[in-house]
Amino acid sequence: MLTENFDQIAADLEIQELQAPVGVASPQLYGKLLAIYLFQHDLCNAKFLWKRIPASLKAENVELRNIWAVGKTMWQRDMKAFYTLVTKTDWTENVASIMAALKESVRERCLNLVSNAYSSVTVDSVAQLLGTTDVASLAKDHGWTVEGNLVSPVRKPVPHTYITSTEEQLHRLTSFVSILEN
Repeated sequence: MLTENFDQIAADLEIQELQAPVGVASPQLYGKLLAIYLFQHDLCNAKFLWKRIPASLKAENVELRNIWAVGKTMWQRDMKAFYTLVTKTDWTENVASIMAALKESVRERCLNLVSNAYSSVTVDSVAQLLGTTDVASLAKDHGWTVEGNLVSPVRKPVPHTYITSTEEQLHRLTSFVSILEN
C-alpha cells in the first residue's frame, strides 16, 4: 500500500470511529487505525487513540495490546524491542500489511539516520538500529565500509536546491510585466 492510501484509509477510519454506534468502534477498526498512526510516525495521535479505546476492548483483544506495545517501543526509541515485536508477532490480515510497511519505514528512517549522523559506528549499534544481524551485506549494499567492529557509513548526497536572489527575482518580475504591457 502506498502512503497516500494509508492517509485516505486513516481519514475513513476516523470518520467510521466518530459514527460508531454508542461511540465505540470495533477492535479491528481501532487496531488498523492505531497501526496506520504508527506507520505515519504520528505517535501522539496513536497515544490519544490508545487512551480513548475502552478498557474492556483493550483487555479482550491481544492484537490491540501488541500494536500498542510496538507503539511504546517507538515512543521509547527501543529499536531492538521494536524489531523483535514486529517480526515475532503473528499479525492478522487486518494489520499485517501495515505492520510490514511500518517495519520497512522505520528501517529506512534508521538507515538515513545512521548515514547522516555517524562517521563511524559499531557493528552492534548498526545491527540494533536496523534490526539485522547481517551488517556486512547491508554495509556493502549501501557503499559503507566495515573495518573490524566499526562501520563507516557514507552520507547520502542531498540534492542542492537553487535559491534565486531577491535582485534576480525582481529582474524576472520586471521582465514579465514588461512583456505583458507590450
